[in-house]
Amino acid sequence: MPLLTPLLDRITIEPSTTATACVIWLHGLGDSGAGFAPVVPLLNLPQNHTIRFVFPHAPEQAVTINNGFVMPSWYDIRNADLHNRADMEGVLQSERSVRALINEQINNGIKASNIILAGFSQGGVMSLFTGLRFEQSLAGIMALSCYLPIKDKLPSQLSDANKNTPILQNHGAQDEVVPMASGLMAYDLLKSAGYKTQWKAYAMPHSVIPQQLNDIGIWLADCLIS
Repeated sequence: MPLLTPLLDRITIEPSTTATACVIWLHGLGDSGAGFAPVVPLLNLPQNHTIRFVFPHAPEQAVTINNGFVMPSWYDIRNADLHNRADMEGVLQSERSVRALINEQINNGIKASNIILAGFSQGGVMSLFTGLRFEQSLAGIMALSCYLPIKDKLPSQLSDANKNTPILQNHGAQDEVVPMASGLMAYDLLKSAGYKTQWKAYAMPHSVIPQQLNDIGIWLADCLIS
């Protein structure tokens, strides 16, 4: 019998009434779920929304590109080459952890079709990778300021279940950590493969800004409330 994947520690923000939908939002390298939990009010969602927000904490591990320092990370980053930097064994391990979070919500009564997988930077890599391979249709996939971990190719073992899932890709035009060209490469690959993805760049560095968060709130509402 296979070992169960332990559930990640997380910050959970419940709606004012019973949750019928969920956004699982993955942070970037060196951050924690606490880094993005404060954005919920900035999304300007309707006060009576029924969306649960889950902000998990990545496990701590040594990161090669940061001189081997131990920090929260979804996978090791081996070098500065965006297209050959991700430790795929670590990506697959984190995919199992993210899947466990999704399945936890499903087991608690939230349909997969009411779950959005979101992420920023390294977390965005994981949201794209996991969402594209997940066997049940999700409500949406959000990938902020990120790239695909496998050079100029889509992940293997793509799931047809999410071929028509809305995908939102945002990037900063002044991003000094993940160049916008890497995000555009992922967008072009998805678009050419027929995925329903939309792209928007913002005048910002490797971060999020209020205007973007308001736009994200509109997209989340379209996916989960409309």
